[in-house]
Amino acid sequence: MTHANALPSCSVPGLSVFELTSQHAPRLQQFFNDNPAYFLAVHGQVAQPNEANEEIVEALPPGWSFTKQTRLAWQEVNASLAAMANITSNLLAPGVWHIGLFIVATNRHGNGDAQALYRDIEEWSASNGATWFRLGVVLGNERSERFWKAAGFQEVRRRTGIEMGQLTNTVRVMIKPLAGGTIDDYLRQVQRDRPDTP
Repeated sequence: MTHANALPSCSVPGLSVFELTSQHAPRLQQFFNDNPAYFLAVHGQVAQPNEANEEIVEALPPGWSFTKQTRLAWQEVNASLAAMANITSNLLAPGVWHIGLFIVATNRHGNGDAQALYRDIEEWSASNGATWFRLGVVLGNERSERFWKAAGFQEVRRRTGIEMGQLTNTVRVMIKPLAGGTIDDYLRQVQRDRPDTP
């Protein structure tokens, strides 16, 4: 599948979006180092030295069906990164797109940039065939929990005992319909996310 629009548009003035590749790992690592809040909250430690490279090249678990992993970054005019996201299309079922990671620079929190960039991602995904968004939020990461709830996501199950860095977390699996539909409709497509599935 080739995306009709290869990259999202960008509605935040002064930013441009591009697709991350291995050559961008040093820039992404610097972004992670400069914005440690996510890693401290979720991993209990700052980003590790190889964090960016792993984020760019890391494969999904064996047996997970998907079409493409797209790693996006938004840069300022001076080329410093302002945000990044990892989006997987058609994960586990057709039309289910997964947001693996979405980090906006700390100095852009509270001004609406994160919401605007998320809307750009959502519009792009829907225009390329997404009917559901899916993601995991670490229980207790209150900023992220509030953000995704406000964006219209709802929890379908929790997974416990997930090791992330120095922490063992409980992850809330959350979904959002992009073309109508109920939680039951979604769970019929994605058995893994049913609360009664191991």
